[in-house]
Amino acid sequence: MLPTTFYEQIRANFKQPKLLIIDNDTDHSPLIAKAMQQCLPEVALVYVNQPDQAIHLLREWSTQEWELPKLILQDLFLPTRDDGWNVLRQIKALPAACNRIPVVILSSSSQRTDVDEAYQQGIASYLIKPVDLRGWLRYFMALRSYWWETATLPPVQFSV
Repeated sequence: MLPTTFYEQIRANFKQPKLLIIDNDTDHSPLIAKAMQQCLPEVALVYVNQPDQAIHLLREWSTQEWELPKLILQDLFLPTRDDGWNVLRQIKALPAACNRIPVVILSSSSQRTDVDEAYQQGIASYLIKPVDLRGWLRYFMALRSYWWETATLPPVQFSV
């Protein structure tokens, strides 16, 4: 029998669950939405394809605990690598309520330099984008298992 704290953790992770995806590749959005609906139907998906839109939302949500996403999935190329690094730096420079949200990079790049740089910039994980629905389903099942059912996500703490 599992300890009560395990169930409390899962309940906390699924309390008002929201996932922010920042990806300007509109070809992926239908695949991501379908995989999310199948694997994480209780999680609200906020999909933005413009980096400035993502930063605007995070700033707006930074004073509204109930609006903050539990996790951010960010493409590295928005549309360029430099744009992706810039967005990541902006997220990490936001107030504590936002800059502590785990950021997972989803990228088509498997270059070692990109992976190393992403971790140096403070990401939680780096994933290579799948190419089909089957791959996205595998990713979102693993994402559910790890980020929502296994990991303890940081509590929201607002600066005063």
